Amino acid sequence: MRKALRWLLALTVLIGTLGTAGAATAADATGTDGTTDIKERLLSIPGMSLVEEKPYTGYRFFVLNYTQPVDHRKPSKGTFQQRITVLHKDVARPTVFFTSGYNVSTTPRRSEPTQIVDGNQVSLEYRFFTPSRPAPADWSKLDIWQAASDQHRVFKALKGIYGKKWISTGGSKGGMTATYYERFYPRDMDGVVAYVAPNDVVNKEDSAYDRFFARVGSEECRDRLNGVQREALVRREPLEKKYAAYAQENDLTFETIGSLDRAYEATVLDYVWGFWQYSLLKDCDQIPADAKNATDDEIWNSVDTISGFSAYADQGLTTYTPYYYQAGTQLGAPTIRFPHIEKQYIRYGYQPPRNFVPRDIPMKFQPSAMRDVDTWVRHNARQMLFVYGQNDPWGAEPFRVGKGAKDSYVMTAPGMNHGANVAGLVPEQKALATARILDWAGVATSSVQADPQLAKPLAKFDAKLDKRDVQREMTLRP
Repeated sequence: MRKALRWLLALTVLIGTLGTAGAATAADATGTDGTTDIKERLLSIPGMSLVEEKPYTGYRFFVLNYTQPVDHRKPSKGTFQQRITVLHKDVARPTVFFTSGYNVSTTPRRSEPTQIVDGNQVSLEYRFFTPSRPAPADWSKLDIWQAASDQHRVFKALKGIYGKKWISTGGSKGGMTATYYERFYPRDMDGVVAYVAPNDVVNKEDSAYDRFFARVGSEECRDRLNGVQREALVRREPLEKKYAAYAQENDLTFETIGSLDRAYEATVLDYVWGFWQYSLLKDCDQIPADAKNATDDEIWNSVDTISGFSAYADQGLTTYTPYYYQAGTQLGAPTIRFPHIEKQYIRYGYQPPRNFVPRDIPMKFQPSAMRDVDTWVRHNARQMLFVYGQNDPWGAEPFRVGKGAKDSYVMTAPGMNHGANVAGLVPEQKALATARILDWAGVATSSVQADPQLAKPLAKFDAKLDKRDVQREMTLRP
């Protein structure tokens, strides 16, 4: 995806930690035979090793490493250790397979579908995000098929332990990941819940984003945001001096993007997108109302708060090299226009993902990859739910389901951003989505099957376990 994603909702709402054997816990400590501890069963899987176990009441939570082939087409050509986590509740419960599309969180978290079905959760770190990176790194082995094959192999390894139904899920790039997994291995999962998943089918045609920004929110809010963004470029010289001092103070360098000037413009051009991605319309009162008469500090602070001036420095880019590589080789990246800014103030425009990846890593775009996935979803989706936020820029190009799809849905949460979820849907859709998830997981009661409007999450909300971690990143990332 593209440069306009400066904050990544690391919807790393993944796992939840577990209670140790001595703690009062509802999590079963035994296998189906009633004798084998779940940790022993997990570690009996060839290639599985324990990093640590953490306590969380009602669960067992494991951080693990799993040996994966670098190339699933040629498994004899080397392996790497891929990090996964298991939030164990009971082998008699369904399992949710969560991916963020980035690093895996080792802090106990539970995704929304896991709460809905009151199940186990397996969370997987995306290949090439450290520490799950082959050494040496052959970047040609970072593609959506290889990543889906990682998931397929983990599923096969764990299905013998967690034998009930499985649902895959993820938000943003994690929602994309869950969708790609379903496209390549449609027989693995019993359902898919993909949140705010971008679908950039034709990389060079991005007019949908321009239409989105022309009408999102209110005219007053759009004018405020556009005014600050333009003013930040009008005042480029004094604000870049401030940026240079900031970079020196924080030891920031700009070798990958090429210069502080490029990084400054990239940060400013992310500003409007970043606001709508992770803020709500009510937050617009925090944006300077009269940008032309605002102080330099007010303009700087507003841009830094929303976009983050460290994001395009080498230190901000390094962690996300795998994402930018994928955006520039398969996923695509949006390019938007800035009709409210005169041309003389824009030197580079929306820069391509190639500018955010070290030059010693070769990249070549594959235009057929996203067209293939989009076509497959439209005609072959089975038991898939896509949830979007009305005010989320990434939803401008969503997945859609066609006549060939079965028991599949696209729903939009009114007024919500990149954190949209089932809970934010209108009541009728919320109940329907919850009912379908319960049914796919095999835990819908007869009353819910008869009347979907009765559907509710099976597990109580847990303020810590169900916390959504918002990680401030670049708007270029979904």
